[in-house]
Amino acid sequence: MKIVQALKKENLEWQYITDKSLLVNPLVFVFGNRIILENKAFIEEIKKEFPYNHIVFGSTAGEIMDSNVFDNTASVTAIEFEKSSFIVKTENILDHNKDAAALGKKLYSEMPKENLKHLFVVSEGSFTNGSSLINGLEYDIDKNISITGGICGDDARFEKTLASYNEMPREGEVILIGFYGDSLEISFASSGGWQPFGPERVITRSDSNILYEIDGQPALELYKKYLGEKADELPQASLLYPLNVTAPEKQQALVRTILSIDNENQSMVLAGDVPENSKVQLMMANIDGIAHGALLAAEYAMEQRKTKPEIAILISCVGRKLAMNQRVEEEIEQVKDTIGHTAAITGFYSYGEIAPFGGSHYSQLHNQTMTLTLLSE
Repeated sequence: MKIVQALKKENLEWQYITDKSLLVNPLVFVFGNRIILENKAFIEEIKKEFPYNHIVFGSTAGEIMDSNVFDNTASVTAIEFEKSSFIVKTENILDHNKDAAALGKKLYSEMPKENLKHLFVVSEGSFTNGSSLINGLEYDIDKNISITGGICGDDARFEKTLASYNEMPREGEVILIGFYGDSLEISFASSGGWQPFGPERVITRSDSNILYEIDGQPALELYKKYLGEKADELPQASLLYPLNVTAPEKQQALVRTILSIDNENQSMVLAGDVPENSKVQLMMANIDGIAHGALLAAEYAMEQRKTKPEIAILISCVGRKLAMNQRVEEEIEQVKDTIGHTAAITGFYSYGEIAPFGGSHYSQLHNQTMTLTLLSE
């Protein structure tokens, strides 16, 4: 595996993190600020510097490269696989009437299955219910195939997200990457570190990822009571106070971030499903706990590995970045110290993270976690 990494800010020269060299048919990840990715001239600069055929773009709430976190940049990571291969498929959810499950089924059906080892998702985050997308991808999946990835971000603006494969980044795009090869070793993990507080309540009315009532009360009204003065800062304030949701008959809770609110009907749209009769509790940040969550994710991802990772893709939630503020790079440093300093690190801050949870073969949509995908040949 050969890897080239570089960073670009508008009107500034390229900054290479590794030696600059030409690669053979690499997979190129471009993670960047949404405003930058809307600039056609900037995209042309990237394609001129990296003249390859497989470029995946995704907008972010912050770019991760090596042990650093950047804003208002485009980070580029080009990966040449020497013993294995990859295939990229893409669909736009606006072509599927915003039906994420149908899109997921179609994407997986189009992916060649022979020797398929792992699937990685880069999904737009404005229209896609991440839980439904995963359900569609896993509808007919072989249980030995794992899925990881992330939902694109837009800083804390929540205006729109962008993604694409080889084309100008646009709204609605969902990209699925299949990795192939017996020599390819892939491990992954996801962990949070947030603390529940307040009484545990019950979701009494919801529809997919729209939350209407908690304990028979309007959900948004109740949530605003907890936030107090911070309620005026919604939906951004919700990133610091997500919901801990335990679905009926499930042992493990999932964290859900609020993407938007509807004051008229007092409802909230969350990044993933919130089933009725689920138990729900507010959560709050503890900076040391968040950093420790990243450490745990790295330890879990390294537990069963036979070889050292060569590339680490980190997807962390925008809420973690806002909570940690100037200490945000501590969670990246925890990961780097655990996985080893020889692995290249790339990734982004997201509106949602995708990975199996608690030893399960099947993936879940997470919020407020650090999710790692480690690869080597």
